[in-house]
Amino acid sequence: MPPYICAVLTISDKGARGERQDTSGPALCEMLLAQGYTVAASTIVPDRIEAIQGAMRLWIDQQGIDLVVSTGGTGVAPTDVTPEAVRPLFDKEVPGMAEAMRQQSLMKTPNAMLSRGVVGIRRQSLIITLPGSQRAATENLAVVLPALYHAIAKIKGDPADCAQHNA
Repeated sequence: MPPYICAVLTISDKGARGERQDTSGPALCEMLLAQGYTVAASTIVPDRIEAIQGAMRLWIDQQGIDLVVSTGGTGVAPTDVTPEAVRPLFDKEVPGMAEAMRQQSLMKTPNAMLSRGVVGIRRQSLIITLPGSQRAATENLAVVLPALYHAIAKIKGDPADCAQHNA
């Protein structure tokens, strides 16, 4: 399996102001490293559409990051704008991944139905938006981890049959 390069974006007003320690971003980095990904970048931005889009454009359009995972801003609070920031960046949406995360989360809490997380493709990169709490973020990433290598390979044009990746 190729060593895909990823970046983790924490979206939090309080985190960006230094008023709250980010635990979800580092936990996601650890999970990705344990799966063989290279974590090239990790940062915190406020819940602002321009800041979210700016980080993702930099990482994907200029640095060619293969996988961008964000944490935070996917709920229903007035400041939660991650889906609104990320959807315009997508060339294609991958709803099955977001649906799988919500479905698994619903087995743990009814609040999972409030998640507005989205997954999509920009250029040859996959973007996954996760909830802001460490527990929810890591549980949701764990749901899609088994499919990530295959998804990124296909996004990059791997011509192999899907069954070959699942053998």
